[in-house]
Amino acid sequence: MANRPLDILNNALDTPVIVRLKGAREFRGELKGYDIHMNLVLDNAEELREGEVVSKFGSVVIRGDNVVYVSP
Repeated sequence: MANRPLDILNNALDTPVIVRLKGAREFRGELKGYDIHMNLVLDNAEELREGEVVSKFGSVVIRGDNVVYVSP
């Protein structure tokens, strides 16, 4: 049986991920948690623009309805 999306997120816990949001925003950070709505918690988060870091954050919570994809 194929992995379900939440199974893939579970396997990506405590590893670096890139999260693409609506409006072409991207964040990179260590995935610390998620829920069934795909709300995400990232540590050491950075906002990327055209592959370059434009802002650094500590921990961030990303609302799941803004997520386009999560790349482990």
